[in-house]
Amino acid sequence: MPPRRHGLTRLYTLWLAALFIAIELVTMASALVFVFLPLSERAADDLAGLMVLSAQTWAELPPETRPVFEDELLHSYQMALRPDMAPASDTGMRHGWYLYFLERAFAQRLGQEVFFETALATDGSEWLWLAVPTGGRSMGVGFAISRMQINPFGAITLALLVGMLLVPLIAWWLASRIAKPVARLELAAAHLARGADPALLPETGPRELAELAHHFNHMALQVRELSDARTTLFAGISHDLRTPLTRMRLALELLSLKPDPKLLERLEEDIDEMNQLIGQLLEIARGLKLEAAQDLELCAWLRARAELQRGAAEAAHAHLTVHCAALLWVQAPPGMLTRVIDNLLGNALRYAPGPIELVVQILLSQKPGEAAGVCVGVLDRGPGIPPDQLEAVFRPFHRLEGSRNPATGGFGLGLAIVQQLAHANGWVVRLEGREGGGLAAWVELPSATSRLAI
Repeated sequence: MPPRRHGLTRLYTLWLAALFIAIELVTMASALVFVFLPLSERAADDLAGLMVLSAQTWAELPPETRPVFEDELLHSYQMALRPDMAPASDTGMRHGWYLYFLERAFAQRLGQEVFFETALATDGSEWLWLAVPTGGRSMGVGFAISRMQINPFGAITLALLVGMLLVPLIAWWLASRIAKPVARLELAAAHLARGADPALLPETGPRELAELAHHFNHMALQVRELSDARTTLFAGISHDLRTPLTRMRLALELLSLKPDPKLLERLEEDIDEMNQLIGQLLEIARGLKLEAAQDLELCAWLRARAELQRGAAEAAHAHLTVHCAALLWVQAPPGMLTRVIDNLLGNALRYAPGPIELVVQILLSQKPGEAAGVCVGVLDRGPGIPPDQLEAVFRPFHRLEGSRNPATGGFGLGLAIVQQLAHANGWVVRLEGREGGGLAAWVELPSATSRLAI
């Protein structure tokens, strides 16, 4: 039994939550160590200095001005003075970091350890007091605890707790957004694996996801085209084989009653027709098997093909010429290239008797002595193909001639074979109408496999 795997959203949620918590802890620790603790220590040192200075100033002021000074301290700084206050002993009072820093600042300034004690004011507020020796006497200095209303450590703790509660929700939301395109791709791939026709994915979002969706859509369209071609192929085979088989069955029944040489001749024709159809189907199957590329001198190779087709051209009342002036070498599988050119040339001989040209066009690159592209064309002056049918004719069993007679319209597999062979080798096949009438069939060979002979 395969191990149980967690979903992508759950894994991303756990990873993002752990990452966010770690970042939050590091941030809080850094703020505590490098910001809040130094600020608290500095504030405690400033308060200690103010309290010692206030005690010393009060001791040096004339007695009649001291009440005014005490009133100013109370209203402006929430501080008060208590003459002749006895130093407090260590009562074990627990307090936070700020009072610890304050006690240490007093110890550094006074050269002795001091302790705080608490007392209630007349208005019920709580105050902290300690004794400061000054002018030969012990002066009590106190401040209201309300001065310490700012609690940075509490703020850090609250922020940490709130962050701990929000992090799982934020992590789940982000994980869902990240995993959603992948989940959509997984669902579409599952539909495709079951043979269904999946909906195309939106090519949006980050570059990697958009490109992934684009490649999947391209693959899905190719699978759809292959499935349509397979369905058309099987339907065409069934149709085109049923007709000669029906004639053969009828001929056999008639022969059983009375032998007739014409019926035997018709049987041979039906067998030849079926053999041609099976041969073209085998040619489509062979197109899936790649052939090793060889160096070919293209002009000489085309002239040899034209010479081999000379008899068929004369029988079709066609005049075949080759236009290839340069000495051009290409690297291509000769068998596959032969089948492509012969199929295109056979179509021209069948449908466009008359002048037929084999043409080579060269696109020069920026490097001297090299070709950026080579196009081999079969050009005729026949009836041509309607513009809206230029792509449809590459589908198996698609015929422009409506009689369904192989003798006049073929089986509709020639251009399907050409396109499959071209795709297998990275070539491009295109059809276009010619000015003045006729059709131009071009085969573009890749630039990396061609070079000019110099």
